[in-house]
Amino acid sequence: MKRLFLTLVCALSTAAALHAATDGEVAARRTALDTAGAFTNDGFKLRDGHWAGDFAPGKPKIIQVNLYAGNQYYFTVGATAPAKKVLVTVYDETGKPIASEPYQDTSVAAIGFSPDNSGIFFVKVEVVEGAAADFCLVYSYK
Repeated sequence: MKRLFLTLVCALSTAAALHAATDGEVAARRTALDTAGAFTNDGFKLRDGHWAGDFAPGKPKIIQVNLYAGNQYYFTVGATAPAKKVLVTVYDETGKPIASEPYQDTSVAAIGFSPDNSGIFFVKVEVVEGAAADFCLVYSYK
């Protein structure tokens, strides 16, 4: 049941990424890329794709991704000003949180980790302080 819920939420949240970007989503992407750029200095490659939309306190977005053992990943979320504090968390296919290296600074947050197994993972982005805002999630790998 939990997996079905996560899959449904994922399908709904990724469908939101198929619309034209708003000014807020562009600003959120700029914020995410500013932080993710620091990881490229450590040899990480920035993935071309991104996920964008809006989120609100108590209404996180969950995105399903396929990741590979042996790689290192950083997921970075940026948000617009109404969000005062955001959080990004990664879960395995059973819904268990993954041990990670978190980074957080007002409207941007990142999480780094290396999966032990290849497979499906879920990335949750949420507003933990502030109001509804636009967000953009990008990721880097090496």
